Amino acid sequence: MADVSVAPSTAPSDEGGALLSLRAVEKHFGDLHVLRHVDLTIARGEVVVVIGPSGSGKSTLCRTINRLETIDSGTITIAGRELPEEGRDLARLRAQVGMVFQSFNLFAHKTVLENVTLGPIKAKGVKRAAAKERAMELLDRVGVANQAHKLPAQLSGGQQQRVAIARALAMDPELILFDEPTSALDPEMINEVLDVMVGLARDGMTMLVVTHEMGFARRAADRVVFMDAGEIVEESDPETFFTAPRSDRAKDFLSKILPH
Repeated sequence: MADVSVAPSTAPSDEGGALLSLRAVEKHFGDLHVLRHVDLTIARGEVVVVIGPSGSGKSTLCRTINRLETIDSGTITIAGRELPEEGRDLARLRAQVGMVFQSFNLFAHKTVLENVTLGPIKAKGVKRAAAKERAMELLDRVGVANQAHKLPAQLSGGQQQRVAIARALAMDPELILFDEPTSALDPEMINEVLDVMVGLARDGMTMLVVTHEMGFARRAADRVVFMDAGEIVEESDPETFFTAPRSDRAKDFLSKILPH
């Protein structure tokens, strides 16, 4: 694979190097309180992995950051700018935040190459030739350049998810959100996607990753955030979290998912 570096930041400078900041974020779905006074800051170049039991609010947290879900109260800022509610400002800010979902969400009727070039051409006004050249670099980076002219249905799940990562990178985002990116994959395809993500981490991409893949958290995370019942229960570096968790809830969670 070619080594394609992460694009340099073009966002305004922000105090302390923080790229993403959530302060006192609250979210309800009806009577269900899914996010409870969430405070979280992510620095530029940092990889933060969010783990926790099902229903703990991990995916909702991820989706609020580019306003796929609204919040009830609190603030979310990206590169020093508060997340707009709607309109062009929101679209502009969303272009700084890539997202890779559980399902690949590729356009079924477009080729792999067309899926990756569509955003830069339509949203950023990149010339078609330049968008194609960059897309081929990124498809090579994630190991699927030889699939560029196929339709998504002709690819394996792991290949489709790697195309989805290339599509996110094509917008030159400041931050990429990963919401359980391997949960829909067959076991033998998981590592090929995780290897790409580890490479992005090494390249300095800022990443927030919701996952059950504890090996990835140990291998690539700068910080592990453990959530339960909508709250951030604790956060620390991976070595500390996996060997000496502070909270009883984290200890119980790890005792159930880690080999003894």
